[in-house]
Amino acid sequence: MSGEAEMLSGFGNEFESEAVPGALPQGRNNPQRCPFDLYAEQLSGTAFTAPNGENRRTWLYRLRPSVRHSGQFARYDAPYWKTAPHRPDHQLPLGPYRWNPVGPVAGAMDFVDAIRTMTTAGDAPMLTGMAAHVFSASRSMTDRCLINADAEMLIAPWQGRVEIVAETGRFEIAPLEIAILPRGMAFQIRLPDGAASGYVLENYGAMLRLPDRGPIGANGLANPRDFKSPRAWFEDREEPMELIMKWGGALHAAEIPQSPFDVVAWHGNYVPVKYDLTRFNTMGSISFDHPDPSIFTVLTSPSEVPGTANIDFVIFPERWLVAEDTFRPPWYHRNVMSEFMGNLCGAYDAKPNGFPPGAMSLHNSMIPHGPDAGAFKAASTADLKPHKLSDTMAFMFETRYPQFPTRFAAEETPLQTDYADCWAGIEKLYPGR
Repeated sequence: MSGEAEMLSGFGNEFESEAVPGALPQGRNNPQRCPFDLYAEQLSGTAFTAPNGENRRTWLYRLRPSVRHSGQFARYDAPYWKTAPHRPDHQLPLGPYRWNPVGPVAGAMDFVDAIRTMTTAGDAPMLTGMAAHVFSASRSMTDRCLINADAEMLIAPWQGRVEIVAETGRFEIAPLEIAILPRGMAFQIRLPDGAASGYVLENYGAMLRLPDRGPIGANGLANPRDFKSPRAWFEDREEPMELIMKWGGALHAAEIPQSPFDVVAWHGNYVPVKYDLTRFNTMGSISFDHPDPSIFTVLTSPSEVPGTANIDFVIFPERWLVAEDTFRPPWYHRNVMSEFMGNLCGAYDAKPNGFPPGAMSLHNSMIPHGPDAGAFKAASTADLKPHKLSDTMAFMFETRYPQFPTRFAAEETPLQTDYADCWAGIEKLYPGR
C-alpha cells in the first residue's frame, strides 16, 4: 500500500500520477517492459476515433491486468436497482410527485444493496437517458467492488461522508460535495461515519462535462480547477474479492483472486473527480428579472439535439437576490424537459415547507409546477432590497426524456399524497372590470 489521498486539479485534462517514483513510463505508453515489471492497460471511455476534444482514456500501470478479474459470473439479485427502459405496472397516477426522505433499510447494507431506483428515462443499451436513485448504506464495501458498464455515476451524499476507492486512487466526499465515477472503472464505497445517505445519478449518455459558458466568458459557474482527481494509490492484496458488474441492466457477480485496486501509476483524462458544490460561482441579474434556471448548470450531458441535454445537473445554492421589480423565486412554468429534484441541505425557496433534506420531487415534461401559495404571496409583497438565500442547496437532474417512477417510488417510498395541496391556496386576484 502506498501514497495518501491527495488530489489533482482540473476537469477533462490530461494528468499523470505515480504512487512509486519511477513507476510511470516516460515517452512510451506501452513499452516492451514497463518499470517494475508492471502491466500496461488502457481504459477507454470513448471510441478510439472520437475527436481529440471528446476523447477520454487513461493508461494504467498495474500489478496484474484486469483480465485476471474476468471470473465466472453469475447473476446477482438487485431487485431495487432498475435500468431504462423500465415502465413498471403500478397504480401511481400522472401528476407532480414529492417524496419524504427514504429511511435506512432493514439490516446492514452496503452501497450496492442499498441502491433504490426512483425514476428511469431513455434506453441504457442505446446509450441515452438516465436513472435517479437514492441510497442509505450502513456497511462499507470492504470485500467487494463494483464496475458499472452501463453508466457514468454521480454520487451526492446528504448525510454522512463517503470514501471512494477507485482504480486510479481514493478520495472522500462529504455532504455538499459530489463524485463522478467513469463508466467501466472498479470502485468501492466505504463509510467513515458508519452510515451515509444520498442521491445517485446514472448517466447512460454522453459523459458529463462543463456547459459552454457562451457570453458569460472564461470564468463563472463551475470552474475546471475546482474539480479534483485522486493521485495514484494502490494495494497489493492477495485475497479473494467479490466483483459486481452492472451490464445490460442487470448485476453479475464473480470472485476474483485479488484486489483490483493495484494501479501503481497512471496518466490520462478518464478518471474519477470530486467537486465542492459551494465553489459554484453563481450568476444572476443585477437589474430586473432573473435568467432561466439553466444558469445554475454545473455539468451537462449533451444529446444529438443542440441545446437539449441528455442530462443537466443543476444546483440552487446560497446566493444573493438583488434584482428590482422582480418575482424572485422560480416562476410558474411548464417545461419540455423533465425534472427530478432533491434537497441536500436547508430549505428550498420555492418550497419552504415539505421539502426537507433527503426529500425528492418529480415534475415531468409539460407538468405545471412552481412556488407554493405561501411562497408566491411572500415573494409578491416582499421589500425588494438585497437578500441572501443562506443555508440552502437543492439540485435537479433534468433530462429531455420523460422519467418513469419505479414500483418502489410508487408503493414503498413515503409519497406525499397531498403534494398538490401546496397550490390549493392560490386564488384569483384579478379584480375584473
